[in-house]
Amino acid sequence: MTLLADVTEVLPKAPSLIPSHDIAAWLMGGIDRFLGFVGLGGNSTAQSVAYVVAVAVVALVIGFALKYGLLWLTRKAVALRKGKLAQEVLREHLLSKCFHVIPPLVFMALIPFAFNRQSESLHVIMNVVWVYTLIAFAVGLNGVLTFIFNRYNERMNTRNLPIQGILNVAKGIVWIVICILCVSVLIEKSPMALLAGLGAFAAALMLIFKDSILGFVAGIQMSQNDMLHVGDWIVVPGTPANGTVIDVSLTAVKVQNWDNTIITVPPYTLVSGSFQNWRGMSDSGVRRIMQNFTIDYAGVRGCTPELVASLSAKYPELAPVISAIRSDGGDGGWMVNGGLRKVNGTLETNLGLFRAYLCVYLSRNPHISDTHRILVQLLEPTVYGIPLQVWCWSNTTDWNAYEGIQSGVIEHVARVIGDFGLSLYSAGAETVTLGGGGDQTPVQTAVSK
Repeated sequence: MTLLADVTEVLPKAPSLIPSHDIAAWLMGGIDRFLGFVGLGGNSTAQSVAYVVAVAVVALVIGFALKYGLLWLTRKAVALRKGKLAQEVLREHLLSKCFHVIPPLVFMALIPFAFNRQSESLHVIMNVVWVYTLIAFAVGLNGVLTFIFNRYNERMNTRNLPIQGILNVAKGIVWIVICILCVSVLIEKSPMALLAGLGAFAAALMLIFKDSILGFVAGIQMSQNDMLHVGDWIVVPGTPANGTVIDVSLTAVKVQNWDNTIITVPPYTLVSGSFQNWRGMSDSGVRRIMQNFTIDYAGVRGCTPELVASLSAKYPELAPVISAIRSDGGDGGWMVNGGLRKVNGTLETNLGLFRAYLCVYLSRNPHISDTHRILVQLLEPTVYGIPLQVWCWSNTTDWNAYEGIQSGVIEHVARVIGDFGLSLYSAGAETVTLGGGGDQTPVQTAVSK
């Protein structure tokens, strides 16, 4: 009996979920005629091999035809309606990833008619095709997950929360499940039996996936507590990381330093330790300026009427301040533009009058924020002199502009301090310590005494 006759006997008993009977009979008829033409008619082995090859070709042709046909229709729909959703589907090749599952499904629908149902070869081929189908399904499912994640991340994740780890975990779970199903198909065991056996390897799995598990937990903590966003400027003590976060994954937080080097830090390091996040400064729109100037003791002396008169003439903005000091009895508690912009100083010494002048100067500086604190104060005296601390906020967070504003304040202090009869501390040489500014490492600046 020929294979075509076997197929005819099998067809009435075959399930009708996929309408492949007529196609199978047509293929087998064509194969029988071809083999009879080449002199191999009646050879069951040749018929089986030829049918497997024909089915594989038909499956690939149908799969590619459906894929490219739907891709063509989608592109036409995008061209006509210009929908953003369809454009994103094409951009991320979502249809191509999902349609990988079509060829193996067609192959499984047709291949049983090439063999006897008890054939060992059919059993092996079906198991292999099932494994391929599961893998193709996983590729498509992960493509759908990536598409959903990207849409959510672009449209809903307005705070740039580090949620990439959630996508990675979801993909990992998909592949773990698919791997278990593939192994169960190959060894013909229930997936539940495999899962029960995995308990013996739990310790090994914990070691293998330790970084991923810790990274996933750290990612949840950072998202829940709003600790880190992509685009934040962070500084991690004990590491060279000092720059902008460009990526957060299960196993690494990538930081691009200001010299364009890339530093990777494990996420659990940020959670288990401490790090500095400058997002608050960026979001506020202002940045602190804090500079210390060491005043030489030798220049501090009492204010004389002549000194007050000459400074009032040279700096007219001091006149209302001096009048306010005299009317208030010299306690230095008056206001200029509100509670956070207090002018403090005295007429007891030239240093007290210099403090008042600096407050007025900063309050009138257009580059200094008018909604944040201005403070000029004296710190605890040292053997080198009296530290004078200037505290204010620039009205921009741009790095270049901020440094220019801060440098301008330092230069102005160095220029006018001599008019008040004061001098910056000098240890016998022509250098003076100006001290560290709030967000930066203390620096030493050369200033002529």
